[in-house]
Amino acid sequence: MLKFNYSGFSLEVGTDEAGRGCLSGPVVAAAVILPKGFSHPLLNDSKQISEKKRMELRPFIEENALAFGVSFIDQVEVDEINVLQASITGMQRAIAKMNIEPEFIIVDGNKFKPYKDIPYETIVKGDAKFMSIAAASVLAKTYRDEYMEKIHNEFPAYNWKKNKGYPTKEHRNAIREFGATKHHRKTFKLLPEQLKLKL
Repeated sequence: MLKFNYSGFSLEVGTDEAGRGCLSGPVVAAAVILPKGFSHPLLNDSKQISEKKRMELRPFIEENALAFGVSFIDQVEVDEINVLQASITGMQRAIAKMNIEPEFIIVDGNKFKPYKDIPYETIVKGDAKFMSIAAASVLAKTYRDEYMEKIHNEFPAYNWKKNKGYPTKEHRNAIREFGATKHHRKTFKLLPEQLKLKL
């Protein structure tokens, strides 16, 4: 059962990201402040619910949230600052996009950096514990999936509309056959055999 609030502050924002473990595409982060009494029977960690249910939840979250923000950190920036920094930066940018400044931040995971002077807490598996983080996970995942489906049309060989850029066998085989695209993260180990250096 998801809890509504961690800090006791009414303007508590939950934040999460999607796409950290992908070989291609952006890291997408979202931040959500929910009103007291918010509930939806489908709401859970986005990994626990189907794509169809996530798409059903998204407009409900956006219409009922007190505030939300979504930010994209593209693959070029992911390569520049590394994927952990991209996740933190993305979550901070998503919070900055909201039209309400939160009083407290709860973060999915165990890493974050101070944002303004707002107190925060990192919560491992927070998306399965708190509603606002679960809602943020749904937004981050649906916005990212939509983007990956769009760039799939440009490079259909990699089947991003299905694997969303994750390192599936099919995705890696396509990289092996066709090479990396401009959407791939150059600092990631795209293929297992990259470990063998050709000196």
